[in-house]
Amino acid sequence: MSLIASVRTMNRVLATLRYAEWMDLAPDLERVELVPGAMLYESGVVLKHAYFPTTAVVSLVSSMMDGASVEVAVVGNEGVVGVCAFMGGGRALSGAVVQSGGHALRMSARAIAWHASHSDAFMQQLLCYTQALFTHMAQTSACNRHHELDQQLCRWLLLNLDRRNGNEVTVTHERIAGMLGVRREGVTSAAMKLQKAGLIQYRRGRIAVLDRSGLERRSCECYSVVRQAYDRLLRGAGVPRQAPVARTLIPMAQGALLPAIG
Repeated sequence: MSLIASVRTMNRVLATLRYAEWMDLAPDLERVELVPGAMLYESGVVLKHAYFPTTAVVSLVSSMMDGASVEVAVVGNEGVVGVCAFMGGGRALSGAVVQSGGHALRMSARAIAWHASHSDAFMQQLLCYTQALFTHMAQTSACNRHHELDQQLCRWLLLNLDRRNGNEVTVTHERIAGMLGVRREGVTSAAMKLQKAGLIQYRRGRIAVLDRSGLERRSCECYSVVRQAYDRLLRGAGVPRQAPVARTLIPMAQGALLPAIG
């Protein structure tokens, strides 16, 4: 089994394809390492590649003329970074920056457009994921406008945990403030509220979630709306619903596949 084939089940979109469909895609995929903080592309540029994260987590960001930016969605092993590559013009609607380092499978924009037009199953899965992603982006926009900052922080933490293994997120308050488009002092105040409530513990750029159920109760409805959108994507492919996206795929992949890829 090739290295590329051994990691395909670590990405939700690729894992749903039949073996024959996968074999058509495999020659056009390469495994790449994504470094934290790296900008994969900026808004408005013609996309050269699409990425299928396996262990990396990528933030999709919208940037302002003054240089400020805000996160509009986060992508992990459930999805694809660069969906516009197969949707007509191929220009990015947002920027993409690596939030948590790891690996991904990369495909050229030309190749993903070709395969989508020649494989109904691949196109259907890409469209289903894109629908969930648009729900994610729309709900994030509404949340940032209407909900309290501590609720936004709960939603942000939960969505990030869903795409990682474990209960800890390595991130500074300054970084979260940039993602939410708010002042750092506001994030610090919100984090202190959650820590006093016994929900999280913050130490030196690391946030450990101590009470996930409590964090879900403290969050606004936006987390559950986004979570349900991805749950529907999972159910559509017959993947069990009992766990969040990353908790369905990543532990299985780490236990069975990571030793094979070194």
